[in-house]
Amino acid sequence: GITGTFHYGLQVSIINSPAEYIQSFIRETWLKRYGSSPSAEMITLMWSFIVSIYSIGGLLGSSSAGYLSVRFGRKKAMLFANVPALLGAALMGLSRLCGSFEMIIAGRLFSGVCGGLAQNIHIMYAGECAPRKLRGLIAITASTFTAVGKFVGFALGLREVLGVEALWPILLAANAVPALLQLLVLPFFPDSPRYLLIDQKDKEGCI
Repeated sequence: GITGTFHYGLQVSIINSPAEYIQSFIRETWLKRYGSSPSAEMITLMWSFIVSIYSIGGLLGSSSAGYLSVRFGRKKAMLFANVPALLGAALMGLSRLCGSFEMIIAGRLFSGVCGGLAQNIHIMYAGECAPRKLRGLIAITASTFTAVGKFVGFALGLREVLGVEALWPILLAANAVPALLQLLVLPFFPDSPRYLLIDQKDKEGCI
């Protein structure tokens, strides 16, 4: 769950760094397709889609978090949240190679779905699994690692790291790293005791 909230913070901040490069990519792609340069208003519109579509994805993810966490359990729901994260990273990372700025829009949408799921399910899972004495401390890990993700996103976006024109697709695809980490580690964790007892009627598993 920590990697999910870290991913959310990473995606919130990382899009700001290569803004000028992505807008230049939109201009070049449009020119190759249609033989004329797009207007400034069109570039602004496409950029607005890229930035704001993440929030729409977050709304979709948040709306489905309750159903998925009950239907499949908290742990499996968090594992499922990595699928749109990896899909989004692949779309954004390959966008320049494929010459499609629409892939960036779609990738941001999928990343938003992951962020919406992770933010909600992480709090449920961590709160239900934590010992009573540590429940308050564990609950704030969502905001803590969101802040850490934002910091890492800004750091990766520096021109001395990945914030250069040649590397912006790699920067946008960086959210695949926490998703892969969670896919590798989370299967070894137990499921939520509350889910096992109330939703699955598994008293022994809960204990």
